[in-house]
Amino acid sequence: MRGVVVGDVVCTFCGSLCDDLEVELEGGSIRGVRRACAVGRAKFLAARDTASPSINGQPASPEAALEEAARLLLRAGYPLIYGLSTIPAEAQKEAIALAELLGANIDSTSSHCHGPSTMARQQTGLPTCSLGEAKNRADLVVFWGSNPAESSPRHFVRYSVGARGLLTPQGRKDRTVVVVDVRPTATARLADEFLQIAPGQDYEALTVLRALVKGVAVEGRHPAGVPVERWARLAELMKKCRYGAVFFGMGLTMSRGREANLELLLTLVKELNAYTRFHALPMRGHGNVAGSENVLAWQTGFPFGVNFSAGYPRFNPGEFTAVDLLARGEVDACLVIGADPAAHLPGTCVRHLASIPVIVIDPHPNLTASLARVTIPVAPAGVAAAGTFYRMDNVPLRAKKLVDLGLPSDEEVLRRLRERIARAEDRQRSHY
Repeated sequence: MRGVVVGDVVCTFCGSLCDDLEVELEGGSIRGVRRACAVGRAKFLAARDTASPSINGQPASPEAALEEAARLLLRAGYPLIYGLSTIPAEAQKEAIALAELLGANIDSTSSHCHGPSTMARQQTGLPTCSLGEAKNRADLVVFWGSNPAESSPRHFVRYSVGARGLLTPQGRKDRTVVVVDVRPTATARLADEFLQIAPGQDYEALTVLRALVKGVAVEGRHPAGVPVERWARLAELMKKCRYGAVFFGMGLTMSRGREANLELLLTLVKELNAYTRFHALPMRGHGNVAGSENVLAWQTGFPFGVNFSAGYPRFNPGEFTAVDLLARGEVDACLVIGADPAAHLPGTCVRHLASIPVIVIDPHPNLTASLARVTIPVAPAGVAAAGTFYRMDNVPLRAKKLVDLGLPSDEEVLRRLRERIARAEDRQRSHY
């Protein structure tokens, strides 16, 4: 590499938060990236300052865009702040303060990805460990409803399948890898055992597994679409391993049963600790979706789907979560930051978004921005702005500012917007 090389750089693309990258800087620009996956490398090399604020699709000054955003939010009777999953914890804290000031709803992408697992662990607890422990100790790795070979490309070499650890010096040779999923995936092709279950049968599969771990006979030859002998073999692998780790994904949290599936899985893991050491870890997608739950929980007591309209935080999934609010057409303005709901939410939600004022704060143009009344570009966190991100195992890491693109950070934009709204509300109160 030429130029200045910065080491120990954190990639904020996915929940793995790989923190061993090297980035070459030259003339205030990023010239090269080492050790990143293809998506992470593109995130660094594509960082540009080409976007500008807009109002109704027309270029606008940053101050004019902020003023219009404040006006739209002040005029709304039941606004929603949504996203939070790719912005630093410092910006998430500002977003919550803004929601409280407005009496708004605030929700992250967690409510329609790993929200059920968060609700399940409120009931059962989460017998978990760090990714470092899994790397150094786990000789049995189970992926249930997750496909890290495609969603978190370096997870295998950093933390799980091929990682060389203290008690796993030979990496892949020291581990048995099992995949449970409804279809063959790239991860399944690398596994020692692949159990292809029938869609929507996770609850039945976990019930059978719990019974077999306890030595209870199971009726039927193919529970959940898999021969019972293979479930018995997995139960024995789990009981006899030195240290087991199950990484669960949206294939489990979003299949039929949702949080009930997770309550069973976490109960199974707790029970396995009567025989060996076993832990469970969620495979989180967005770079700081774990941080959104942590920060919301610190500030409000609840992990997602929080409503401030009564003057204090309230939590009720299904009532105050973004998909439900949008599908019912209840919110009349939406501030989107750190997400692209038009690309990922159901059509009914997107149609309602298209009918109300939307403000998008994001480093890059996206599908939601095409629906927005106001867009405000910001510096990409971890590239042109520093901040704190939470890895999928809830370990906080500090992402560095590598270059200056001349753009404000997410935190700065949200703070300025909150201060502008607070001043406007003070002026309104002074008139009475």
